[in-house]
Amino acid sequence: MPYDLEEQEQIATFKAWWSDHGTLVLGVLAAAALSVAGWQGWRAWQIGQSQQAGALYETLVRASQAGDAKVLREAGGMLIEGYPRTYFASMGALVTARFHFERGDLKGARAQLQWVIERTPSEEMRDIARLRLAAVLLDEKAYDDALKLVEAKHAAPFAAQYAALKGDILVAKNRAAEAKAAYKLALEKAGGANEAFRASVQMRLDALGG
Repeated sequence: MPYDLEEQEQIATFKAWWSDHGTLVLGVLAAAALSVAGWQGWRAWQIGQSQQAGALYETLVRASQAGDAKVLREAGGMLIEGYPRTYFASMGALVTARFHFERGDLKGARAQLQWVIERTPSEEMRDIARLRLAAVLLDEKAYDDALKLVEAKHAAPFAAQYAALKGDILVAKNRAAEAKAAYKLALEKAGGANEAFRASVQMRLDALGG
């Protein structure tokens, strides 16, 4: 089909423009395509990592429930070494810490909790780990170290638990007046929620004379 004069001029103009800019345009399009493919590949890799970490976490939880220290240790090690930035690794370390603590292995519990504090991507899990590590240190009579942990900055939802544990540490240090203040703060921060927690804190406060 023959082109009219105007169409021929447009085609000539386009050819000239393409001669000057075509390589750049193709480069931009190729880069965009690679970027999309790269993002999709990254997302697929992340999903795969999460699925593998999740499977290991389930294995670890089942081992904890069954009291199987060997399987728990193996699954926990693979989680921490292979998937350290996943939430599953942090949760696995918390489960492992509880497993060790319940069996009197305070050193093992402490190591797991310290790992969470240093490596977790979640501030919430870091707050939980600090709280539990402070409880371990309290059992070990490392009162000053435990006190530093409960006095660290933490999210508001944990305020009541941090204050209650601070009271326990202060009782152990024979600082009754400060312990009472901490227990009162714990009750204030707890609000009307968790009656069992409130009753426990109130009992400790009453033991100090209210």
